[in-house]
Amino acid sequence: MIRTASVVAAFTLSVLLGSYLSLAQQNPAQPNAPRQPMSFFVTSVGLGRGANLGALAGADAHCQALATAVGSGDKTWHAYLSTQASGQSHVAYTQAVNARDRIGMGPWYNAKGVMIAKSVADLHGDTLESARIGNGITKANALTEKGDQVKGFGDTPNMHDMLTGSKPDGRAYMDAADHTCSSWTNDAIGVGSAQLGHADRNGGGNISWNSVHSSRGCSQADLVATGGAGLFYCFAID
Repeated sequence: MIRTASVVAAFTLSVLLGSYLSLAQQNPAQPNAPRQPMSFFVTSVGLGRGANLGALAGADAHCQALATAVGSGDKTWHAYLSTQASGQSHVAYTQAVNARDRIGMGPWYNAKGVMIAKSVADLHGDTLESARIGNGITKANALTEKGDQVKGFGDTPNMHDMLTGSKPDGRAYMDAADHTCSSWTNDAIGVGSAQLGHADRNGGGNISWNSVHSSRGCSQADLVATGGAGLFYCFAID
């Protein structure tokens, strides 16, 4: 009788333990676990000057100001933007800057505490495994600093175009074409262009978050007509 009771008790404990482990696997984030602080967002507004962001310094300052407004100004924020080499040997020469080299090491989390990527390699799919899995930038997760979704393909107005000036690997273009609206200093109508990604990863012939197509020009009107609003990605580097 005692042996039978022991067997029943052991079986009951095994069932309860199995149920607990199953629930834990389905809900890995426990309700009482602290939310990771925001370290990635899409700008809720642009600077209103098209792709003239005041160069990288102006774009970084915009990221910092937006983050500060929602209580995240204790981090150092950089815009995810590449610039292109310019100048000749007899004048001042500016080297290209890769967006991937200016955003820190990761991991990065959105305003809801959802992980976007754990590293630069993970963000850009540098390995076959990370490329297969993909990063966490989707319409549901590419949130503004306020925690709002960005209007995308099928919404009115469509604002999914993100200024990046980058190739899919996060590096600058090295050809003679303008992919960065003169390194983010040009807002002329119909002049120059900027390489764009899609925050919702929809439309444009591919699902790249950082390199889908170029803009019609560099002015605010050009960016809006292409499907954007002069928005870009911001990452905390620390």
